[in-house]
Amino acid sequence: MMDERQAVAAFAALGQEHRLRIVRQLVTAGLEGMAAGILAEAVGVSGTNLSFHLKELNHAGLVTSRREGRSIIYSAAYPDLSELIQFLMRDCCQGRPEVCAPAVAALAACCLPTGDTTHA
Repeated sequence: MMDERQAVAAFAALGQEHRLRIVRQLVTAGLEGMAAGILAEAVGVSGTNLSFHLKELNHAGLVTSRREGRSIIYSAAYPDLSELIQFLMRDCCQGRPEVCAPAVAALAACCLPTGDTTHA
């Protein structure tokens, strides 16, 4: 479970436009992630800038990396991103589920398997 200190570090890292773009791009890329050069081009930053921003995001626990041959592949750290969302939504309803319903519906819609219309 994410604590306040971890949430502050994550939000501080996301509070910069390039870093927010990087995380959103990696979330969109899925579990496969993206090679550094392709990621830099996709978000419009130089390789040096990308390295700096990825270091900050990694320190905040929002991205991971792995080596594939000569490339470094970066991915969103889905468990930590999920914990950040849970940190925000913890105790949101206070006994009133209609307060959280829009957020729950939005997350459920994006997470349904392709072609699954049973929960839509």
